[in-house]
Amino acid sequence: MRILDLVTPRELSRVAALQLLARQIVEGFCSGRHRSPHKGFSVEFKEHRQYVPGDELKNIDWKAFGKSDRLYIREYEEETNLRCTLVVDRSGSMMYRGERSGGLSKDEYAQRLGASLAYLMLAQQDAAGVITFDDRPRTMVPTRGRPSHLRLVIEALSGPPPGLETDLGGAISMLVPKLGRRGLVVILSDAMGDLDTLNRSLAQIRSRKHEVIFFHILDPDEVDFPFTGRVQFHDLEERAEDQTVDAVSIRKAYLERLEKHNLQLRDICRRHRVDLVNIRTDQSYDDALHQYVALRRQLS
Repeated sequence: MRILDLVTPRELSRVAALQLLARQIVEGFCSGRHRSPHKGFSVEFKEHRQYVPGDELKNIDWKAFGKSDRLYIREYEEETNLRCTLVVDRSGSMMYRGERSGGLSKDEYAQRLGASLAYLMLAQQDAAGVITFDDRPRTMVPTRGRPSHLRLVIEALSGPPPGLETDLGGAISMLVPKLGRRGLVVILSDAMGDLDTLNRSLAQIRSRKHEVIFFHILDPDEVDFPFTGRVQFHDLEERAEDQTVDAVSIRKAYLERLEKHNLQLRDICRRHRVDLVNIRTDQSYDDALHQYVALRRQLS
């Protein structure tokens, strides 16, 4: 079976483009940085499987061949420095795209940032996986450490988003049992949802000894509300009627509510010792990667 039997050429080109972009972002970020040797990486023998054309000859178990006159491949299970699961919000609110974000929606920004983080982790012999969600977990790619695993992660990130209503806390609560053994959980979301349920869900994750980094992704328009005059707003999650309002008259109330929401999110993260990283879609990926690496050093 060929890959084109499973995905369309357009989908394949989207995956390839995102993988190339992730590589460029990470290589640009790492340029000039000294990479110290990675310690603690090892492999354990898992099982044999029959050789198929295309397998690397170096992985053939010649002793097994001598005994059975058949070619077998020795497969190994990698023990990596870190197991990291990317938890990526693909709900309707993530589809917002302002004029100052370089043409990227929050969803597209999260795709690129998530792909870059996965590329970075696999390049340094960590393991990466991804779970996408809206009102519940949607796509899950298990955590693995093989470089070839990157394509599966990127396929999950770049697939068509369901774009339904956000249930941040409820979705995270459902995916906690899927996280496996202790590791790092990196959440990429705009946190547009009920924070009380998020509070309980983060408590669940931390009770299982996972470390958590929360990338709070917002569009600049959501941060400073630059609108003037009469503006029509469209709900990206619910099938509600569009609302036309005088932007100036609601700006103060909106900013006050946003500040209250963000302060509550900050307090929840502080309470559960979750590292909160505030990112705007007009910021470079280098900013986000620098903050990720700095936090990883603190956790090491």
